[in-house]
Amino acid sequence: MEDRNGIIKTLAGGESSVSEAGADGEPHEGMVFESEEASRAFYDNYARQTGFLTRVLSSRKSERDGSVISRGIGCRGLSDNRTKVQMQQYRRRRACTAMILLKREKSGRWIVRKFVRDHSHPLVVQLQKSRRMLDDKDKKIQELTAELRIKKRLSATYREHLLAFMKDVEEHNEHLSSKLQLIYDNLRELETKTQEILHHR
Repeated sequence: MEDRNGIIKTLAGGESSVSEAGADGEPHEGMVFESEEASRAFYDNYARQTGFLTRVLSSRKSERDGSVISRGIGCRGLSDNRTKVQMQQYRRRRACTAMILLKREKSGRWIVRKFVRDHSHPLVVQLQKSRRMLDDKDKKIQELTAELRIKKRLSATYREHLLAFMKDVEEHNEHLSSKLQLIYDNLRELETKTQEILHHR
């Protein structure tokens, strides 16, 4: 049995049923397709969702009629929204080993004989995720910087209020000291006058 995407899963005993992977799943060895076009469409869709572009690595033709009986499809690098720097970094690395090997059976169906998942370069999805993380980090830094500016302004305002309060206290103390000095002087003067009166008696 095949689904609308041409994906077939062969079970023990020769029966066929719809592949559990589905059109958006990951390839696996033993996955069967109704045609080469269906298998390539599946891998291209997988590549697009994973974040890379595909290319034909190898082809083998039948000696009898010249038809293609096996096809190797692999990763050719980052997707179209790659940057020049990313492409330069990619070219400096060895060729990516991620690939899928498809072979045609006698029935005409195509089966996945080999699947290599890992890439030798970051995928677009990973780069976008890293970029989002950096954007979130920058946003957090901006928020903290803005909050720090507010705290600094509040601190400066509090300092001004504190200095003004201390100045008021100092002026009040000076005024109080002047009053106390005046009272002290008046008491001394009164004491002196009292002593003079008592002495004249």
